[in-house]
Amino acid sequence: MQNFTNGMSANHIPGTWVKSRMSEANGMCVEVAALPRGGVAVRNSTDPGGPALIFTAEEMSAFLDGAKKGEFDGLGTLN
Repeated sequence: MQNFTNGMSANHIPGTWVKSRMSEANGMCVEVAALPRGGVAVRNSTDPGGPALIFTAEEMSAFLDGAKKGEFDGLGTLN
């Protein structure tokens, strides 16, 4: 089994990368991929071979819960 680590090249992560339908037309978006054993990899769509961040299922669940509750809404605002 492969050991997935933060910062590894996203090219070395098998599976299907998915991005939101709300992605901008120019493709600037965050993409995620399910990992074996329940983890999640995250990459920048404008640098698909760049570094990936790796999260456990529990970490991603906590993040998504906060996002659904609006806890991060201020981060998407342009100042």
